[in-house]
Amino acid sequence: MNLESQKVTVNKPAKYIFDALSDVKNFEKLMPENTAKFEVTGEESFIFALKGMPEIKLKMKEKQAPNKLVLGAASDKLPFTLKANIDEKAADSCDIQLFFEGEFNAMMAMMVKGPISKFIETLANNMHKL
Repeated sequence: MNLESQKVTVNKPAKYIFDALSDVKNFEKLMPENTAKFEVTGEESFIFALKGMPEIKLKMKEKQAPNKLVLGAASDKLPFTLKANIDEKAADSCDIQLFFEGEFNAMMAMMVKGPISKFIETLANNMHKL
């Protein structure tokens, strides 16, 4: 299952956004209002839970400064990645788009598609909070 957020323009340099997203503590600022739990578990990992959903542990998988970050599920039970593409538009602005790629069976995909789509849109729309 592949999902993508809309492109969001942020009035910050690409390197600033990359550095902010490289620090997993900053993901708490991006989380939706219905976040039931957010806990940093290491320099490059965190656990979060949305109300009514199970906890998910994410860890940093790849960094390509200043244009790309990839977070992945720490568990193999639900294999997925969340990729942030950062495109510099000018010295003080950039576009950010999030991509979710997961391998789910058809039943699971139907159940999670709506909530995950809404989740990545919220993350993208909150980028200005960094």
